[in-house]
Amino acid sequence: MMATVITKQFTPYQPKPDEQYMSKNQLNHFRKILNDWKAELSNELNRTVHTMQDEVTMFADPNDRASQESDMTLELRNRDRERKLIKKIDETLRNIDSGDYGYCEGCGIEIGLKRLEARPTATLCIDCKTLDEMREKQVAK
Repeated sequence: MMATVITKQFTPYQPKPDEQYMSKNQLNHFRKILNDWKAELSNELNRTVHTMQDEVTMFADPNDRASQESDMTLELRNRDRERKLIKKIDETLRNIDSGDYGYCEGCGIEIGLKRLEARPTATLCIDCKTLDEMREKQVAK
């Protein structure tokens, strides 16, 4: 089994010169990106379950059986990451609905359209994220 790469293809948002940050059009743009991404991930999860059910074979050779189990473990780990990402997408959609989307949870400033298009589930501005990563590295040492 080969893990497929989930791709998010969309047209970058072009704000009008006088457009307010996180306008209705911008929020709709990100809502569509997130919903499309979630649908793609959900379809991939469903496909994996069906594929794994179809591919379960009892091999007589222990090496073949071990290889199949290893492949399935890797596939399940990837799908678990995707399930967690779907939860993060759902949280992000709730932030859009509540009016909190696009603003840093750390300092409250605008995260920015470019960063959100690169990572639609971002909750921190680049400065707070950088500080967060530096703290993680210090704790890990």
